[in-house]
Amino acid sequence: MANPKKQEKTGFSDVRRAARLSVAPMMEWTDRHCRYLHRLLSHQSLLYTEMVTAPALVRGGALHLLDHNAEEHPVALQLGGSDPVELAQAAQLGGEAGYDEINLNCGCPSDRVQSGAFGAILMQSPDLVADCVAAMRAKVAVEVTVKCRIGVDEQEPRDILPVFLEKTRAAGCQRVTIHARKAWLKGLSPKENRDIPPLDYDLVHEMKRAYPDMHISINGGIDTLDAAVTQLEQGLDGVMVGRAAYHQPTDILAAADARIFGSGEVRDPFEVVMQMLPYIEAQMGQGARLHQITRHMLGLFAGRPGARAWRRMLSEGTSRPGSGPELVQQALGQLVCEPIAV
Repeated sequence: MANPKKQEKTGFSDVRRAARLSVAPMMEWTDRHCRYLHRLLSHQSLLYTEMVTAPALVRGGALHLLDHNAEEHPVALQLGGSDPVELAQAAQLGGEAGYDEINLNCGCPSDRVQSGAFGAILMQSPDLVADCVAAMRAKVAVEVTVKCRIGVDEQEPRDILPVFLEKTRAAGCQRVTIHARKAWLKGLSPKENRDIPPLDYDLVHEMKRAYPDMHISINGGIDTLDAAVTQLEQGLDGVMVGRAAYHQPTDILAAADARIFGSGEVRDPFEVVMQMLPYIEAQMGQGARLHQITRHMLGLFAGRPGARAWRRMLSEGTSRPGSGPELVQQALGQLVCEPIAV
C-alpha cells in the first residue's frame, strides 16, 4: 500500500481544481495500473478508483483494495454501500490510506449493487444518502462527494434531482458528479443503461444554476476534449469522462493539462510508453503479469498509423512465457510518430 498521507488538509482547493476534468470510476478498468498510465498523460486531472464496496473493506478485511501508487495523486476512492456506520468505517480506512477524496456511488445500475441496496437505487432514498454522507464526513478530513444519476425508473428527474441535491448538500456534501441519464433498474442491463436512456445535459446545467454554491460536474456521453471544454465554458465546474478516457486516453488526457488547467505541456504517448517501461519492470518483479498492465495501454495510439499492429502485438505477445518490457518496446516499432494536436 502507498504510504499514507497526512489527513490534515488546508482545504479542498487542489482536489476541486483537479475535478475540472476527471476520469470516471469504471469497474475492472480503472485499477492502479490504469491510473498510473493516466497520470503520466495528465499530471493534473482527478483520477478515481474502481468502486470498492464498504462490506469488502469492513467485513471482509480486503484492505489490499486500497493499494495505490503515490504518483497517482490526486486520486479519489469510490465506495459502494448503504449502511452509514459501515460506510463511515470504510471512509476512514480510505482516508488513512491517503486518498484525496471519498466518493459515494449513487449511480451504478448493476444487479449486484441493487441487491446490496446501493448504487443507483439510492436515488430512491435521499434521506439515507444524507445520513451516509454525514457519517462519512464525521470520520475523514478529506472531502466526501457523491456520484449520482438524474433519477431512476419512473422518477421524474426534475422533481427528484433537486430534492436529492438539497438533502446531500444539507448533510455537508458540496461536490456532486451527475451522470446526465436516468438509470432503468428494471428492463435495461448495465451496458444498456450507459447508452439507451437519453442524455439531459440541460437539467444538469439547471441544477448548477439552482445550486451555485455546489461544485457540479457532468458525466455521460462526453467523448472528446472539445466537448469537455464546451461544458466548462457553459458554466459547469467539472467534467467526468468515462469510456472515451479509457479507449482513447491520449485524445482525452494528453492535452488536458494545457487546455483544461491552463498549464503544463502536451504529453507525447511515445514518451509515456517509455516512462511505463520501468514501472512495468518493477510491477512484474512484484508478481504482476504483463497483460494486467498493457491491457490499459491498447488505446494509446487510437486512430494513428500503426495502432492496429500495436494492439495486436501487445494482445498476442503478453501471453508468451518470458514476455516483459521489451515486448512493449518492440510494439512501439509498429507506430508512426505524429505530433499531438492541441
